[in-house]
Formats: sequence, C-alpha cells, structure tokens
Amino acid sequence: MKIAVIGTGYVGLVTGACFSEFGVNVTCVDVDSEKIDKLNKGGIPIYEPGLDQMVDRNAREGRLHFTTDLASAVQGAKVIFFAVGTPPKDDGSPDMSYYQQAAKDVAEAMIGYKVLVTKSTVPIGTGKWLRQFVGENQKVKSDFGVASNPEFLREGAAIGDFMRPDRVVIGSNEEKAVEIMKELYRPLYLIETPIVITSLEAAELIKYAANAFLATKITFINEIANLCDAIGCDVHDVARGMGMDNRIGRKFLHPGPGYGGSCFPKDTRALTTVADQFGVETRIVDAVIEANDRQRDAMLAKVEGLVGDLNGKRIGVLGLSFKPETDDMRESPAVDVIKMMVAKGASVCAYDPVSMDEARHYLDDGVQYAEDEYGAIQDADALVIVTEWNRFRALDMERVKQLLKAPKIADLRNIYEPADIRALGFEYVGVGR
Repeated sequence: MKIAVIGTGYVGLVTGACFSEFGVNVTCVDVDSEKIDKLNKGGIPIYEPGLDQMVDRNAREGRLHFTTDLASAVQGAKVIFFAVGTPPKDDGSPDMSYYQQAAKDVAEAMIGYKVLVTKSTVPIGTGKWLRQFVGENQKVKSDFGVASNPEFLREGAAIGDFMRPDRVVIGSNEEKAVEIMKELYRPLYLIETPIVITSLEAAELIKYAANAFLATKITFINEIANLCDAIGCDVHDVARGMGMDNRIGRKFLHPGPGYGGSCFPKDTRALTTVADQFGVETRIVDAVIEANDRQRDAMLAKVEGLVGDLNGKRIGVLGLSFKPETDDMRESPAVDVIKMMVAKGASVCAYDPVSMDEARHYLDDGVQYAEDEYGAIQDADALVIVTEWNRFRALDMERVKQLLKAPKIADLRNIYEPADIRALGFEYVGVGR
C-alpha cells in the first residue's frame, strides 16, 4: 500500500517513519522546502530518540520519501494522512487554517478513490466538514472515504508508542474506509493491539478526552502534593497508596511544576472551547487549567523560600524542555519559572542536554546557557531542577556543594530522596515531600 502524510512535524514524521517500518511505501509532504531538503539529506528537524535511525534506514531502502510536490504524492497514494499543525488561537480554539489549506490542496489533486485520514488534533465535527469541503473542491470528481485516526504519541517515547500502542482508534462512518484502515494497521492487529472502531465524532472526542483526563491526574496529584507540604507527609507515599488501586493506576501521579508540552495545554483549552460551542459546562477541565497555571507560582515560592529575595541572586537551572527526551519547549514549566525568577531580579544560568537552542526562542537574551550541568551550577545561590533528565539523577553532590555559593537545592521533579540530600549538608525542598 502507498500512503501520503501531509505535514512533517512531530506527528507527521513519526507516523510516516513508523508506517514505512511496517513495509508501507510512504511519501511525506511539506510546504517547507528547507525542511524537506534537510530530510532528504538525512537531517532530522526534531529530537526524538531512535527516529533518525528509522528515517535513515527506510529512506535508504526506498520506502520513505520526502517532497514538496503534494499533487504527485496524493495521486499515488491510497490513504492520505493530515498531520499539519493546529496551534491554539488566543481564545484557546485550534487554528485550522493549515488544515483547511491542506484539505483544499488534496481535494484539487485527487484522482480516484482515497481515504482521507485526520491525524491532527481537530475540533469535533471536522471529519463531517472535511467530507463536504473536499466534495465541493474536487477538480476531478471521485469517491473518497473519511476517517479519524488520532495519535497518542508521547514525546521521547513516540516510536514505542506507535509500534506497540495501547490501542488504535479508527473513527469512520464508512465501512470501506474502515476496512482499508484495518489493512494498513494489520501489523499491529497481528500482535493483538486493540483496535477501537467508532464514529468520526467519537474518535475526534477521544483524543481531547484522554488528554484532558491525564492532565487532570497530574493536576490532582500536584494539589495533593501541596497539601502534603502543609501537613508534613510525603506525597510519594500517598501516590503509591493511590496507584495500587487498579481503578486509579500508578501512571501520571508524579508531582511537579505542572504539565506542559504541545498537547495537554492546547487540548484542555480546546475541549472547553468546543464544550462552550455546544452549550456544555466543563467545570473540572476549567479548574484543571487554572490549577496548572497556579502550580508555576507555587514553584517560584519554593525557590524564594530557599534563597529569600531573588533580586541579585544567581540561580542555576537544570532542564528546559517540558519533559525529558525531547527538545520541545512549548508550554514548558521551565519557561514560566525562569521568567518569574528573572522578573524578580535573579540572573539565571541554565543547562539542558538537547533543548538549549530551542530555548533561546522562548527565553530572554539575559538568560545564560552552560556547557554542562556543573557549569550551570557554578557560583549559583541555589540549584533548581525543572526537568528530570536521567543525567541529572546522579550528580556528584560533593562537587555540586563546592560549586554552589550555598548548598541549596529546589528539586521540582523529586528526583532525589530528601533525607539523603539533607544528610550531605544541603538545604533541600521538593514537591510534596
């Protein structure tokens, strides 16, 4: 089978590479000629572990192609995935302009039966809109199917999530389109991956609902952590006791500075916007968004509790991306925490293994960047750990103590045991510990 993937951002590139690994002939399309040139020369525009090797292998073996020629890619494909960006607008609703332009281009290029599949996270009702819009804009009238196939990829673990997913969701109101999608996903069917077949609208809502629920779990444990700080107990004990209940589960019960990234902030806001349009209240999700914003302020208070007035203080920050194993800075808690510290008069020297170049687009020029973790710590009044990269979990604490002006650590990801660090002579604060 031949497929086309429109958009070579995070979702599009991972989707195309992984399908090619299944033996599918994939053409990835983008309007950005520089990005396509880079991909054709073996470069990868995003950081995702293992993706560079997968792209290189399948490109060399002739299954993965990159082009700016949308028409030829569409005409040669049986299935066309829309994986273009739908960034949030000021009111929280997704900006659908890229998606709509891609739909128009595909409609004008189509010849013969195709299945048009939405991978992008889109408002409920987009599939219905797509069927009407493409039908009105076809230059050569032909039949086509419409499906929704939301992605559930975690940055830093995307390849594993695609190749061994919890489930695959296929939403369509057309039997032929469903059968073609099931054929495409046959390698996962063979390893007994659950395939959820549902309506277009339900598939579109599943993505929003799943992300909103996970964001709620994160926000809930953060509020419990804040309560643990006030009571004087350890949130890890509480989370462990909760997570052993199979109705709750252990995952996403890790306190910290709040959720970030490209999905949870955007999708929670989009869900409330969609609900408003249908006249439905989403009080829980509204509260989650508000509480997540407040969590950043709580992290600033922890740093101030360590060093006092931040004016004139030098703070060493480890971790800038919103999570480990990615260079994604979108909605990263580190951005808010650093900006708040700088606004209070602090100077910041930061280090991240992969995201410092990207961070420069999000942070003021006054933020300094170190060559390694110890360079960020040197002569700082306190160390603040914001992203839990593995390389930060076994720092040479004697060296850290010597480099700091005062032995003070704000561990916003709880990667160290408080008793162990305090026994080494550090003043230490975590989240809910």
